[in-house]
Amino acid sequence: MKTRKLGDGLEVSAIGLGCMGMNQVYGTPLTASAANEVLAKAVELGITFFDTAEVYGPFLNEELVGAGLKPFRDKVVIATKFGFDIGPEGLGSGYSRMRGVNSRPEHIREVAEASLKRLGVEVIDLFYQHRVDPNVPIEDVAGAVKDLIAEGKVKHFGLSEAGAATIRKAHAVQPVAALQSEYSLWFRELEAEILPTLRELGVGLVPYSPLGRGLLTGAIKPETLAENDFRRGLPRFQGEALTKNLSLVEALTQIAAEKGITPAQLALSWILHQGEDIAPIPGTTKIPRLQENIGAVDVVLSPEDLARIAAAVPETAIEGDRYAPAGMAMVGR
Repeated sequence: MKTRKLGDGLEVSAIGLGCMGMNQVYGTPLTASAANEVLAKAVELGITFFDTAEVYGPFLNEELVGAGLKPFRDKVVIATKFGFDIGPEGLGSGYSRMRGVNSRPEHIREVAEASLKRLGVEVIDLFYQHRVDPNVPIEDVAGAVKDLIAEGKVKHFGLSEAGAATIRKAHAVQPVAALQSEYSLWFRELEAEILPTLRELGVGLVPYSPLGRGLLTGAIKPETLAENDFRRGLPRFQGEALTKNLSLVEALTQIAAEKGITPAQLALSWILHQGEDIAPIPGTTKIPRLQENIGAVDVVLSPEDLARIAAAVPETAIEGDRYAPAGMAMVGR
């Protein structure tokens, strides 16, 4: 497995594993034993970068990831996140328990202590602010994480879906190792301002949903989504928007077939070719898909290939927002 460097010293596998789907949002959750099997296989195949968050579950995902990676702790980088106000169990499960954002310094410390216990680790390798809190100055957030780093409880600081000005302000207080944001062939807004800012500051990019929440694999059809799959609530996966977006994947499928690879490998390789400071974290719960995703690391694309791929999925042709209005209000702050 090839590696990538995020920030000024965080080395990770070129492709990581997003673990959210192991227990929520995409349908039937994995059992602990099934999650252990996927995580162990990922490590065997060379993945060293694993992504979780307290809100996934909430809380259960950190426990699954921590337990599954315990035998490999010295070989892996585990990233988790703070920043949401999570209500009691009576509010439901998953994201339904979120009552908004909360990045007050005292809350950041509480989350860090709880995540350390759930993960079963002595230090959090990469601690992201999950969403920017407009009520807490980002300088205070960065300062709180800086204190945790000084105490040896966190190694690296990250942001998620933050705007360029926010990244600059945070980085001035505590160097930001990575920004985790959505980035793929069907969402490229980062290229205008965010990516140049990251490169100016020496911050890495960790794209989540690099396969367009599965759409770019060519395997998604309206009838394939479970009733409790959260994608059903996303504008890009609804009605005529989904039909139009699926039609764009046909061109990618053709290019992939010409190269003897899958559409997923083509889409991931395109991202990897955007820079050595980028490490995508496609999520999967299936070992064959894990193996398929990893295969993208060895795909070589020429400048002509890259231009043709980008032209096949023009961002202006994508129909619908990537989140419902409430979700869109929380990104790019």
